[in-house]
Amino acid sequence: MTLAPAVAAVRLAVRRSLVDVGDHTVLVACSGGADSLALLAATVFEARRTPWHVLGVTVDHGLQDGSKERAEQVVRQMAQLGADETAAVRVDVDPGGRGIEAAAREARYAVLEEVAARSGSHVVLLGHTLDDQAETVVLGLTRGSGGRSLAGMRPAFGDFRRPLLDITRAQTEAACRAESIEFWSDPHNDDPRFTRSRVRHRVLPVLEEELGPGVTAALARTAESLRPDMEALDRLADCLYGESRRPDGVDTRALESHPSALVTRVLRLAALEAGSPASELFRVHVNAMHGLVDGGTRGEVQLPGHVTAYRTEDRLAFRRTD
Repeated sequence: MTLAPAVAAVRLAVRRSLVDVGDHTVLVACSGGADSLALLAATVFEARRTPWHVLGVTVDHGLQDGSKERAEQVVRQMAQLGADETAAVRVDVDPGGRGIEAAAREARYAVLEEVAARSGSHVVLLGHTLDDQAETVVLGLTRGSGGRSLAGMRPAFGDFRRPLLDITRAQTEAACRAESIEFWSDPHNDDPRFTRSRVRHRVLPVLEEELGPGVTAALARTAESLRPDMEALDRLADCLYGESRRPDGVDTRALESHPSALVTRVLRLAALEAGSPASELFRVHVNAMHGLVDGGTRGEVQLPGHVTAYRTEDRLAFRRTD
């Protein structure tokens, strides 16, 4: 019997992503949607010839009626697909001014890290696809977030990996159908209240219609081509921050001969260490700190997280906001 092309593509993506994994637990985050179920099924298949222990985990955000029952159904489905172990974890989502999407993502990643640590896993697989990557690039464009957002989602960070960034959503759905896997469509993905939903169902279809097919793939390629440049700048900024970092802030003299692309990254790192949350620290805040450094701005800069940046003779220092 011929293997369905979509199934083969997903399995190959998983195999390539986990080529360096030895006798370890592989945690697969599974929502019950086509992307994560195809990912789990492929991981279980590849584990048959490896010493991996596959742990399927679903996160219940408690944001919809019946979410507990939905999570229990996903647990049963993960077991049926052959996961060695399964778990459902409930989290509390507190928007706190960040928006429900960002808060849910933050809570989800935090609990997945916790479960991974308890299970001894150093590999957590996420089911983001090429379509998700294209949506992320569009969102970055609309927010004016700069190169970091346009570089899209990273294939790997910390213990997290995204094997399916070169696989389309249509392929994951085809893979599920080929293996007779019933998948769930999250109603939030179709809810126009959420920005990503509007990008998915309104913006990208218009771009495909007006500019021709292939726009989604082109946006994902844009992220792929930008990412090495952003990562190189971030590595240089890490080194410069290490040289300029002081207990009370940043030595501005150490930044004087460096381009603004590095200086702004150093200032962002300093603000994060001072307690400003990454999800709320935007370019406008970093530019204001840069103004303090180069003399274009006077006084103090109020940063998210109740942090104040201020300039002394040779420092950009930070303190808690009164």
